[in-house]
Amino acid sequence: MRALRSASGIIFSMVRTAVTVAAMPPNAAPPSDWKGIFRQLGPGLIISANIVGSGELIVTTKLGANVGFTLLWFIVLGCVIKVFLQIELGRQSVLRGVTTLEVLNSVPGPKFRVSWLVWCWIVMFIGTFFQLGGMVGGLVEIFTLGVAPWPELLWTILIVGSCAALLFIGRYRFIERFATTMVAGFTLFTIVTVVSLYWTDYGITSGNIAEGLQFRLPADFTIAFAAFGIIGVGASELIYYPYWCLEKGYAKQVGPNDGTSEWQVRAQGWLRVLKWDAALSLIVYTVATVAFYLLGAAVLHAQDLKVEDSEMIATLSELYRTSFGQAGLVVFLIGATAVLYSTVFISTASNARLSVDLLRIGRLLTGAGYQDSQKYIRIACVLLPALYLLLYLSVGKPVSLVLIGALAQALILPLICFAVLWLRYSVKERPADSGGLWMSFLWLSCLLMTAVGVYQLADKLGGLLLGGD
Repeated sequence: MRALRSASGIIFSMVRTAVTVAAMPPNAAPPSDWKGIFRQLGPGLIISANIVGSGELIVTTKLGANVGFTLLWFIVLGCVIKVFLQIELGRQSVLRGVTTLEVLNSVPGPKFRVSWLVWCWIVMFIGTFFQLGGMVGGLVEIFTLGVAPWPELLWTILIVGSCAALLFIGRYRFIERFATTMVAGFTLFTIVTVVSLYWTDYGITSGNIAEGLQFRLPADFTIAFAAFGIIGVGASELIYYPYWCLEKGYAKQVGPNDGTSEWQVRAQGWLRVLKWDAALSLIVYTVATVAFYLLGAAVLHAQDLKVEDSEMIATLSELYRTSFGQAGLVVFLIGATAVLYSTVFISTASNARLSVDLLRIGRLLTGAGYQDSQKYIRIACVLLPALYLLLYLSVGKPVSLVLIGALAQALILPLICFAVLWLRYSVKERPADSGGLWMSFLWLSCLLMTAVGVYQLADKLGGLLLGGD
């Protein structure tokens, strides 16, 4: 219990620090000590609130329920390996002051208003709407089960309406504070739940952990590859991250490259801040992802319970009844609400920025740079939740909707890898040149994620050709 109190104290001190950050002027000198660096973190916490959502609560738990502890190593690898791509995309935006879509649009190849790579991204972008519709469905089930058995339509409208209203009135600082609070809450929630299993028949032992780290593969690896596309920094979060770095002010503080030694020092310093920011997000989402996987493996797999569309919330709540008895349902409802709502909230904020940026680079929105597009972003924050409402009400089946989004993200990963490597070798800024070891990890990251995307594509095409679903 002392360890839990210490962990909670650290987490909530992070909240207090993050919400008191002061804005810095353009071309500001980078912080030189850990306190100064800590005060400038934030984008990583925002995408952590986005990451720890359906992927962890639904897909990762489903994977643990299906295969037990066998793929613990795969879950950890899936979280860690993508951080190198996250930093590389952030580096391009910070040093050049451009958005992610501008980066993708600069890759050579055919163009019709925007590059071929942006058109491929649009397909994934549409897929993420299905994923968010599934999360809204999960929230509807939670509120119907634990708050009041109101009509499904009413709960759906309340959920997407509250999200739209909060985003319409809130800008970066509000979103960062909201995300940090949610991160603190669900991190503590998952740690406490896993530790509480120790006093039940499903306590996790060192033998279970050793089993999960033996690098074995199950007979059916398809669900694992679907999970790889969505756990940790997925394709959507890789694209979101530079937008939040821009809004935090990293690029503004680096300033345009004027070729001076002062710019070199400033760029090196702010890239160091970016790497610490990415490292913090890595720690947060890896802890939460591993915790959800262990819960699925320890409780659901042991009872042969499956996470399916029709009984998703009832099955997942069994995790917390096992840890906390009948009070577990309340614990689950609070924690699951924080996890899913934070993802819907941050994804909507991010997708609104991407939607406006897409219109801008496609020359359908003129007369404004990205930083001057806030009024259009607020409009998009209202329209997108309405789309999630329509998708959920028309399709239903939250687990299937989430897996559609996971597949879309996995398929775009090889193209993001191509873009990052092309930019890494064609646009060389000395401050980010990290040497052979960094490039080895970057290549490993790209190769693994390309393999995931190719496998997903071959598996789905094979199913269609054979008459499968």
